[in-house]
Amino acid sequence: MTKEEKAKQYETIAKEIAAVIDGEDNITARMATVSNILHHGFDHYFWTGFYVVDPNKPEELVIGPYQGTLGCLRIPFGKGVCGTAASTKTTQVVEDVHAFPGHIACDARSESEIVVPVLDKTGALIAVLDVDSDKPAMFDEVDQDGLEAIINASFGN
Repeated sequence: MTKEEKAKQYETIAKEIAAVIDGEDNITARMATVSNILHHGFDHYFWTGFYVVDPNKPEELVIGPYQGTLGCLRIPFGKGVCGTAASTKTTQVVEDVHAFPGHIACDARSESEIVVPVLDKTGALIAVLDVDSDKPAMFDEVDQDGLEAIINASFGN
């Protein structure tokens, strides 16, 4: 898939997600829908889901709605790709997860990953969207732009 084709696919998926979640206020339903549509929209998506900030442990992420194999149940802020995205509130694009310091191997088949912070309307972190591929270097700036736009439209505005 070319970068142009991938960008178009993100635009199509963004419209589908927006239509499905329109009027839905429940955050779990929104996350389940976003992870499902994204997961089935791209062949290179191996695991697609959310880790939610635990209200009882605000420096820890707990598994939320996802598609794919079993995920880690909890991830501390600052640990691995998801914890780094949570603590910095910045998207992490990782071509080789095995080279990422402190990578957490929830599934040994994961090779590359992108993690997008999910912020509410006030800018507070509520979750991270984690997408893994079982192939190396599958995520780039097109994925980052597409996913950030979908997350902002679905949860931030």
